[in-house]
This record gives sequence, C-alpha cells and structure tokens, in this order.
Amino acid sequence: MSEESDSLRTSPSVASLSENELPPPPEPPGYVCSLTEELVTKAREELQEKPEWRLRDVQALRDMVRKEYPNLSTSLDDAFLLRFLRARKFDYDRALQLLVNYHSCRRSWPEVFNNLKPSALKDVLASGFLTVLPHTDPRGCHVVCIRPDRWIPSNYPITENIRAIYLTLEKLIQSEETQVNGIVILADYKGVSLSKASHFGPFIAKKVIGILQDGFPIRIKAVHVVNEPRIFKGIFAIIKPFLKEKIANRFFLHGSDLNSLHTSLPRSILPREYGGTAGELDTATWNAVLLASEDDFVKEFCQPVPACDSILGQALLPEGLTSDAQCDDSLRAVKSQLYSCY
Repeated sequence: MSEESDSLRTSPSVASLSENELPPPPEPPGYVCSLTEELVTKAREELQEKPEWRLRDVQALRDMVRKEYPNLSTSLDDAFLLRFLRARKFDYDRALQLLVNYHSCRRSWPEVFNNLKPSALKDVLASGFLTVLPHTDPRGCHVVCIRPDRWIPSNYPITENIRAIYLTLEKLIQSEETQVNGIVILADYKGVSLSKASHFGPFIAKKVIGILQDGFPIRIKAVHVVNEPRIFKGIFAIIKPFLKEKIANRFFLHGSDLNSLHTSLPRSILPREYGGTAGELDTATWNAVLLASEDDFVKEFCQPVPACDSILGQALLPEGLTSDAQCDDSLRAVKSQLYSCY
C-alpha cells in the first residue's frame, strides 16, 4: 500500500466521517481582549480585573447563571458576561444580580423595549434630541449629549426619547473601552418649559434611574447639566430621592456658566454651542452609527420572549421600577413642586 493511501486510511478527518456526514462547524472564536496596556492597568486598579483570572471569573458567573437561573434567556458569551463583571468590579454576586435586573427591566417595560431598533426611532434621531460627541473626555469617557428642548411632546411620547437613550447605551457598551472608562452625560436644559417637564413624573423618573443604576452594565462617571432654567429645581426634586449618594454626587449644575463646564470637559472636545472648538454639533454621524447596527438590534430586541422567561416579572425588578399606582401620590406632590419653582 502506498504512503498516500495509508495516510488516507489513518487520517481522523476522513476515517471518522461516513460518506454522508459533514464535519462539525468550527467553534466560535474565544474572547480576545481589545484593551490597550494602559486600559488593562486601569481595569486592574479600578475594577479589580486581573487578566490572568479573567476567563475564570467569566466561567464562574456563567456557572452561577446556569445554576440559579437556568431558564433565563441570556447570552453567556465571554464578552457579554464581562460587561456585567466590570460594571460590578468583578463581584460575582453583584454581577449576577445586575444581569438578572438587566433582563427584568426589559421584560417589565414593553413600551420601551418592544421592537427596539434604530429604524423605529427615526423621528427621535432626526430631532437632534441626543447624540454622542466624536471626541472622548480626558479620562476616555464618551460624552452623551441630551437636549430635551428638541423634543416636541405632540410628536411622540417621552418613552420614545428613553428608547433612543437606551439604544445609544447598548451601542456604546459594546466597546471594551467604554466598559472600563464609563460615560459622561451632558444635558442641555435650555428652553425646557413647565409643560414639558411635567411629562417626566416620578413613575418615569424611578424607572429610568432604576435601569441606569441597577439594570444596565455601564459606569456613569458624571452628569453635567447646563442652561437649566428655574424649573430644573422641580425636575431635580423628582430625580434626587431615587439617586444613590455616589451618583447624586456626580451631578454638576453649571447654569449658563460654560467656563465652569470647561473645567471638566475641555473646549477642544466640545462643539461651538457649548463654547468649544470642535465645530458645530453633529448629530448625523451618531445617527448613522445606530442605523448601521439595525440587524444587531433586531436580533437582540425584536424576537419573541420565551415562555419560560416569564419568571422575570415584578418579583426580580430593581427597587426603582414600580407600578403607576404606587406613584400617584408622589406625582401630585411633584406637580406642586414644579409650580412652586415659578
């Protein structure tokens, strides 16, 4: 027998397959870290992330999900689970709770999370309500710019704005740099009226804050508010009771003093509208980024929820997420606070 025929006879790839059998598909590629050395060091110091233990930690979280929430319909990919570990500084229990909260929030607010895709939010995106500035701040944080004055309530409900914010956060958190560095929010309240502010009552406030604090794997490093009118005192009165002390301490109210803003966000990264040197505020580029991700969002947010996943009802919601009835009394109180600001 020739060497060639002997090789064919003994080759595992041939001998182990029948005539009609195809080889198994290749395994999906494992996690490959995209962090720079500088960010690896930062993650180690700030998040207790040790590269040599990273995959062990991911496997530990994966095992906990399978054991404690076997019916939870969630991705268990290394890269996905790492988001939750980083957001909770590699504390397994807190990362697991955050993952469960993440899915609970999505199940509990269908007005926001059903059919969540960029093409369904073209009106919000076109309005210029929010964008992400092209340059990061000195700490490497992306800056999410929100402009409530661009919203016209008669055009669509406030939940559409929340959907656009969540869509933006989902896109940003795909980046490992954002997972480590976090984000900064720049909120411009110029021109926000009493009637517009009244749409943001306790029910909406508690839900949004509940998601941002306890239901989404992102680090909010600062919230800079500019051009806030007197009515913002009433808005902040709605928000503050639901904020954890650490987050409350990261709110900075600058009014019309852009020099104050520039001590945190340098002029070089800001558009002209905020006293910066980075040109006019551009919303089209970020809109294009979101719209180019349509297929990813359809796959993630536009599929039927498995029946076995219905266990994630009210029982597992973060504290901030409650029913409308629970907020009736506080809504009446807040309306009086809003009027008192005038």
